[in-house]
Amino acid sequence: MTTPTKMYLEIVKKIRAIIVEDGLKTGDKIPSERELSDRLNVGRSSVREALRALELLGLIETRRGEGTFIKDFKEHHLVELLGTFILEQDKTKNDLLETKLEIEKSCLQLFMQKAVAKDYQTLSGMIDSAPSRTEFFKEMVTTLDNSLMLRIWTLVNSYARIIVKDNMIESGVYEDLLEAMRENQAQQAIKLYEKHFAEFVDGK
Repeated sequence: MTTPTKMYLEIVKKIRAIIVEDGLKTGDKIPSERELSDRLNVGRSSVREALRALELLGLIETRRGEGTFIKDFKEHHLVELLGTFILEQDKTKNDLLETKLEIEKSCLQLFMQKAVAKDYQTLSGMIDSAPSRTEFFKEMVTTLDNSLMLRIWTLVNSYARIIVKDNMIESGVYEDLLEAMRENQAQQAIKLYEKHFAEFVDGK
């Protein structure tokens, strides 16, 4: 049996799929409630609720007498919407943070295997400008030139930011981490990061 929440999320995802399939862009008009109802084979009231949620998120806008238009249909907005439902349970939140930790530890290890001196210089320069954790890790994962790793980390990090605030990196913590990585001290680097991650999560 499909729960109301699952039905609601399915409609939102299918509307997004229609937008992509129809090649619609910002400023384009989306199909009417009636057409969406017919294409999705669901009631108009369900479609209306899904559209209302998308409008509240700033993804679409309704113009009286004209119809509904795409405003800014970005991936992170969908993450925010789905995260509202997906991250309701504490176990799910803990699973997410555990997954984030393991992915970022893998990023550290892969970086130590593939990075060259200039890559470390880039990260060191970033530390001086006090970037956020997201900015730091995005630079690291991008440097790895592994598009799948980047997509997985970006998605997991997007959900994680719903439950833990993305903060600026602490002075001294990342310098020690980067030095251990530069010296290829994998165990020390992982240990340092696990300690930092635990403190980061505890402060959420």
